[in-house]
Amino acid sequence: MTVIAGRYRLLDVLAEGTAGTVWRALDEASGHDVALKEFHAPAGLPADELPLLYARREREARAAGRITHPSAVRVLGVVTEDGRPWVVTELVRGLTLAETLEAGPLPPREAARVGAEVLAALRVGREAGAPHRGAGPEHVLLANDGRVVMTGFGAAPEDDPGPEAELRSLGALLGAAASSPPSADDRTEALRAVIEELSRQEPSGTPADVAPERALTAERELRRIATGGSRPVRRETSPTPPGTGPDRREGPRDDGGEGNGRPGTVGSAARSRGTQPPRRGHVLLAGAIGALLIAGALTYQAVRDDERGPGPGPSGVTSTAPTGPGATGAGVGAVTPRS
Repeated sequence: MTVIAGRYRLLDVLAEGTAGTVWRALDEASGHDVALKEFHAPAGLPADELPLLYARREREARAAGRITHPSAVRVLGVVTEDGRPWVVTELVRGLTLAETLEAGPLPPREAARVGAEVLAALRVGREAGAPHRGAGPEHVLLANDGRVVMTGFGAAPEDDPGPEAELRSLGALLGAAASSPPSADDRTEALRAVIEELSRQEPSGTPADVAPERALTAERELRRIATGGSRPVRRETSPTPPGTGPDRREGPRDDGGEGNGRPGTVGSAARSRGTQPPRRGHVLLAGAIGALLIAGALTYQAVRDDERGPGPGPSGVTSTAPTGPGATGAGVGAVTPRS
């Protein structure tokens, strides 16, 4: 069994293409399995150009190592064996999207989830200075732990397709992943709208910041579809009749009239003035006191009238009786009818 760079023991082939071979290898230093990518030189490439090609691949791999995102494969390092660079990455156990689609398209929610994670990985890859060469189903790994992981980052400037081309490649990827017959399902229609938006081409002269904004908008919409969310529905509402609805005010009215008769409620006018309406007991007490005062005043007036007498007249009375034994002067004594 071959050991690369004195540390990585090759175990079996995970994937193979014209650009290279991906091996499952044992990291004898840590005891963990890793993925090890071996680069292949293009057929017919002159021997003196091989060092330049390998140096370029090493720079791209190291640039990809700056990406930190759960949906981008982690580059653990680059080693050299016989003058060729070998890229060490985390080992993601699962199937590629291309392999998965051999059994049929994905449900809309799953396709939307894959698209959202791919968009997020493409964004952070470009921000880290390691853009993708072009998102294809073979670059998307559907991990056994549920993650969606992108490989193939680190395109050189001359190989960078640009942000708009990234969106169109993702639109093509999602179109293949979610190809299904027309359906009335809201998620299917929403996903189809996102795919159309990703696939359209901006006219020449479009500002450079348009594509990143489109990517963020598409990512948010894909996550909404993936989580089963729905757009907020705007409902037309009719005016609320006075005195009904949640803003109804109970208690005394502002004009001093009675409210709905519920005890313990305070009108808005009283609240705004910072005062409380008079209590029923206080009102009754004040009325009783007023009545007593009026009655007392009437009694007092009657007594005074009696003391002065009504004066001469047919029905008047005078006193001629002495005030007591031996009294000679006129005074007030028993009242006798006047003849």
